[in-house]
Amino acid sequence: MPGNSARRGAIRKTAKKPTAGSGGRVKRGLEGKGPTPKAKDRPNHKVYKQKANAEKAAAARPRRRNTGGEAEWIAGRNPVVEALRAGVPVKTLYVAEGAERDGRLREAFKLASEHHIGLLEVTGRELDRLTSGAVHQGLAAKIPAYEYAHADDLLDRAAEAGEPPLIVALDSVTDPRNLGAVVRSAAGFGAHGVLVPERRAAGMTASAWKTSAGAAARIPVAQAVNLVRQLKCYQEAGCMVVGLAADGNVSLPDLDLGDGPLVLVVGSEDSGLSRLVAETCDQLVSIPMAGQVESLNAGVAASVALYAVSQARVAG
Repeated sequence: MPGNSARRGAIRKTAKKPTAGSGGRVKRGLEGKGPTPKAKDRPNHKVYKQKANAEKAAAARPRRRNTGGEAEWIAGRNPVVEALRAGVPVKTLYVAEGAERDGRLREAFKLASEHHIGLLEVTGRELDRLTSGAVHQGLAAKIPAYEYAHADDLLDRAAEAGEPPLIVALDSVTDPRNLGAVVRSAAGFGAHGVLVPERRAAGMTASAWKTSAGAAARIPVAQAVNLVRQLKCYQEAGCMVVGLAADGNVSLPDLDLGDGPLVLVVGSEDSGLSRLVAETCDQLVSIPMAGQVESLNAGVAASVALYAVSQARVAG
């Protein structure tokens, strides 16, 4: 019978549907697949693999954060009010029982209420004990220990903003007011963070917070166990490390790398950069001075240099 014959050339009927013509398949094959993905989004591309390896290494790297020691106390009516005005992160306000209510105390209460700061009334003797016998005038404020960022967080912050890193590192700067001034300038000129040594250097105390005029809440401050080692890590990450020095071989206006990844190192007013830090820097840059002034303090020097770098970045 037709369809069942075993003879050669007979047609065998099956339940399968007839094979579709090639036209549909060819048409689908000719359809566009959209724009080519970027190299970083293509799993088989070396850029994608480099990015994945970098992210894996960053995840494996410990991110130790220091809390800067114990909580700090601000004692006295004027210092407390000034700290509250400057946005210092006061945790709790302490007032002595029976303290005379004057304008400063009323303003302190008002600012505490506006910023949702806790208020506790204690005995005068207890306030003496808490402030270690300081002249508190019946009012004191408690500031929690500052939480420092990890040094690598500053690079991450620049990457997230899509900008070349700009970091200010301080070498042997021991005056917290200078640190606060540098933090304020760094925030004002677009830096991604400030790096300070863990030892023999100023930390983020109430004085530094106050001098920063609130900028310390907008820009991270990181600590380095070993400043030279961290500067070398920044160099390995592609940053140019430039130190400010009175005897620098390049004048600040002639610095032609201000628009690239940059770490600006500022030393103390008394001794400048330490020997090892100066040897680690890729370049030593001087600020042109007129008259009899031989040096600037760290806060002013950092401001002048950051302004010059910001102008180079705008021009670039």
